[in-house]
Amino acid sequence: MKQFFKFVFASMVGVIIATFLLFVILIAGVTAVVSSSDETIEVKDNTILHLNLNIPIIERSASTPLDNLDIGPFKGDKSIGLNDILKSIKNAKDDDNIKGIYLDVSYLMTGFASIEEIRDALIDFKKSKKFIYAYSEVYTQGAYYLASVADKVYLNPQGVLELKGFSSEITFYKGALDKLGIEAQIIKVGTFKSAVEPFILDKMSDANRLQTTSLLGSLYGHFTSEIAKSRKIPQDSVISIANNLLSRSPEDAVKLKLIDALKYKDEVLEELKSKTGIDKKDNLKTVGISDYAKSIKSSSSAKDKIAIIYANGEINSGEGDENSIGSEGISKALRKARLDEKVKAVVLRVNSPGGSSLASDVIWREVLLTKKVKPLIVSMGDYAASGGYYISCAADSIFAEPNTITGSIGVFAIIPNMKGFLNDKLGVTFDGVKTGQFADLGDVTRPLSTPEKMILQKEVNRTYADFTKRVSEGRKISQTFVDSIGQGRVWTGEQAIKIKLVDRIGHLEDAIKSAAKKAKLDDYKLVNYPEIKQGFFGLLDNSGDKIKTYMVKQELGVSYPYYQKIKEVANMKGLQARMPFYMEIN
Repeated sequence: MKQFFKFVFASMVGVIIATFLLFVILIAGVTAVVSSSDETIEVKDNTILHLNLNIPIIERSASTPLDNLDIGPFKGDKSIGLNDILKSIKNAKDDDNIKGIYLDVSYLMTGFASIEEIRDALIDFKKSKKFIYAYSEVYTQGAYYLASVADKVYLNPQGVLELKGFSSEITFYKGALDKLGIEAQIIKVGTFKSAVEPFILDKMSDANRLQTTSLLGSLYGHFTSEIAKSRKIPQDSVISIANNLLSRSPEDAVKLKLIDALKYKDEVLEELKSKTGIDKKDNLKTVGISDYAKSIKSSSSAKDKIAIIYANGEINSGEGDENSIGSEGISKALRKARLDEKVKAVVLRVNSPGGSSLASDVIWREVLLTKKVKPLIVSMGDYAASGGYYISCAADSIFAEPNTITGSIGVFAIIPNMKGFLNDKLGVTFDGVKTGQFADLGDVTRPLSTPEKMILQKEVNRTYADFTKRVSEGRKISQTFVDSIGQGRVWTGEQAIKIKLVDRIGHLEDAIKSAAKKAKLDDYKLVNYPEIKQGFFGLLDNSGDKIKTYMVKQELGVSYPYYQKIKEVANMKGLQARMPFYMEIN
């Protein structure tokens, strides 16, 4: 009885703490909604657009009260949408009140394809003859790639510029699984479908090494080529600097013409004051991305619409959310756009490493149905691989960035055999009865039998055949050719054009213009699906999951991405069409 009351009391304390925290967050939400609704952003003359990109960049801006939370150990989880960044740069180009851009970037928390879109937007901005100044204490490779387009690139005198070449490392778990007595039973199609390798090998296979080397080589070639153009130095020189780590000090970076000068921040701000005619005693007039984006009002009164449908994250069944693709949620969005007579064309924005093959096929069907009644163009982001390519292949045309990671046409399944772990490590055994030979197919407490392996392999083969057939029909190429470039192999956007998986290199805006041209629209307005809930209402949408995720992030800090990957593997259900490995370029 004493233990009972102890547990009851502990539970009550937990409920009280959770309720208090939720109450505080809800109050913050109401305050945020009221303050944001009253807030008007005015951009004054002689203002500089401050691009602070040292926070995670996501596909679309979304805000909840958690973003600005600052209570003891609880800090906000801020991010900025790529859509707002691009909109702000584009508008600033023709805004007489904006005199230039101050680019403040050290570490970009996004993929190279997203960086490419921002970079090209800045290059276009320079056509206005307005200035771009970049300053940082530390430039990582992605940050420097972006900053290299600036008119002036400044580095702190004690700072660091990282230019060392690309590397990609994969974590292998086979040794740990062996010690635990867990066997990963693999059923797959595709020589290059190496998503399963970390669970059955202790190093990269030859095929995986080949595709990773090819992929990095393509990404690196584009990276060094674009830096060379912006800094007006030979590409061979950029490659030599990186390969031999010649830029080891700030002074080296100046001598090698990677940056223009070494300056402290106060010196850069003084130069910006001089550039804009501001007295040294006065403060610079600056506006941040979020505020500036709010000040931009749509001037279109067109009745015709182009729908942009955002498919971002892993693909699974269900509704999904802003960070995951739910087959039901995206299907609803496609149907809504298809049935709306005012929507004359659709752009499907795909940023996904893939996921459930079944969920991918459900979305593919809706893409096909929509394409039959109105133009449908795909714009690929950082990733559109495996299931991400599956949902793209039926489009009228596909746009990708040169450094988009795509392809990965293959299928696999992982079924763990935990008999050794449960029996030998924990002393847990199982026994039971069944009405048929395959009634317990997929049971993780025992190894698969030979007949079961044959059944699963046939299912994987059938799904792969369906996948390659979808690509063959959508891309108007033979299924044999699709199989030859499939096999789970990943490609960059530049490589994908040559093998007919992609039609054009281009941004989201290029895809929108293509959709408008195909629909014969001169004037139109854009609508986004699925609709995103902001502020307090965004918090209420799946509030329990969001608060739980927030708490885990606060607890794990920089280790959260590793937890997230393990969770993704644990939650895999059914056959998977996803990238062959988790790529992080260093």
